[in-house]
Amino acid sequence: MGMNKGTTFSSFTLRCGEKLATFDRPAVMGILNITPDSFFDGGRYRTDEQIIARATTMLQEGADIIDIGAVSSRPGATLLPPDEEAARLVPAVKLLRRHFPQVLISVDTCFALPARQAIEAGANIVNDISGGAFDKQMFATVAELQVPYILMHTTTTPDHMQDNPHYDDVVESVAQYLSERLHQLRLMGVADVIIDPGFGFGKTLEHNYQLYAALPELVSLFPDTPLLVGISRKSMVYRLCDCTPGEALQGTTVLHALAVAAGAALLRVHDVKPAVDLVNRFYPQTPHAETPQTAR
Repeated sequence: MGMNKGTTFSSFTLRCGEKLATFDRPAVMGILNITPDSFFDGGRYRTDEQIIARATTMLQEGADIIDIGAVSSRPGATLLPPDEEAARLVPAVKLLRRHFPQVLISVDTCFALPARQAIEAGANIVNDISGGAFDKQMFATVAELQVPYILMHTTTTPDHMQDNPHYDDVVESVAQYLSERLHQLRLMGVADVIIDPGFGFGKTLEHNYQLYAALPELVSLFPDTPLLVGISRKSMVYRLCDCTPGEALQGTTVLHALAVAAGAALLRVHDVKPAVDLVNRFYPQTPHAETPQTAR
């Protein structure tokens, strides 16, 4: 018996070029970090063979989207110049597109230059941790390219985002930030926007859980905009569980279940199979997605 009673998930579509990907249940986005220094899996996927092997595994486990990141955005990290990031990111996009012609590819970048070059190389979605705040050309670039855009909340760059973050009301602040930028994107003609509250970005442990408890409220505030939850193995999990990131899968899965129950439309994860199994429990009778891999 499924667990979807009481959930507030609504099906959504993403226009990716000439193809339309329709999701009748929450999508699972597999993380592919090609960075040397990401907090959990930095350095594991650097060669072509490692990248292809990792992507193959995630797709076999049921990932709907592969999210490629070429720069770590962990607390304290320093962002690369856009041209250096593009030099890392674009070859990986081309590699995946050659080996997996139908897969949906998201690129995790906050700069317009690597975003544009990655989309031109075959990526489908731009995932911006800065919500357009780090590069004033990002919104215009996404509008011109007409690709889905993930709009995330953060306060400042990763090297300073955990320097005593403060909010009078974190839920209100995040909702206002997302609402203002979503309005800008709509005015510019960006049709497909996904919102992300930005767990772990410029937030204390208490802020993260206040925001997490408000997921149903955020889903209701943005009824026509899919909401992405990215908490996989983050400090809000392992600090609460008093464990390491490597030991945080069980805590992550619990929080994923509650997020899906609250109406989350996408889960961004390191561990695809547990997330897919979880979604299967909530939505056992529906296809995982309606041919999302047909997007080019």
